[in-house]
Amino acid sequence: MLIGYARVSTQDQDNAAQIAALKSAGCELIFEEKASGGRWERPELHRLLGQLRKGDVLVVWKLDRLSRSLKDVLTLMEKIELASAGFQSLTEAIDTTSAGGRMMMQIVGSFAEFERAMLRERTRNGLNAARKEGRVGGRRPKLKPHQEQEIVRLVSSGQKTAADAARLFSVHPATISRLLGRSK
Repeated sequence: MLIGYARVSTQDQDNAAQIAALKSAGCELIFEEKASGGRWERPELHRLLGQLRKGDVLVVWKLDRLSRSLKDVLTLMEKIELASAGFQSLTEAIDTTSAGGRMMMQIVGSFAEFERAMLRERTRNGLNAARKEGRVGGRRPKLKPHQEQEIVRLVSSGQKTAADAARLFSVHPATISRLLGRSK
């Protein structure tokens, strides 16, 4: 039996093109998932692996739909092999039912991991360049500088407790604790 696996990374993305390709390849059963390929916690993928039987073939539209980590791809390939099943990627023309296909899968998996590492490196370089220019990433502070000064004054003078200040300014008590820690 050909069993398809379609994955997109975010809830906003659509996997209709993947599903159409899997159906046209002859997949009788298709598992769909919306989760990052870098995460191992993917219930639909694990459900699919649990259903693989001897002679089945796990089919994906593209190798990176299965995983973006070579280590994870190789672990998944071992699980597929233990089930006496095969693997097929439609885009990369990988078919592990042959020795040449197994070799090709390992080569393509190496490139997928390399691509992910390069993306991480580019992201890190971009963040470092932004920091050098004075830009800071992350969420904007909930409190304005004058509000922070007021909170420190109220708590330091004993007029308000940290919990009272958190309620008064509609912030989490941990925000007040961090603020008081920085002000000392």
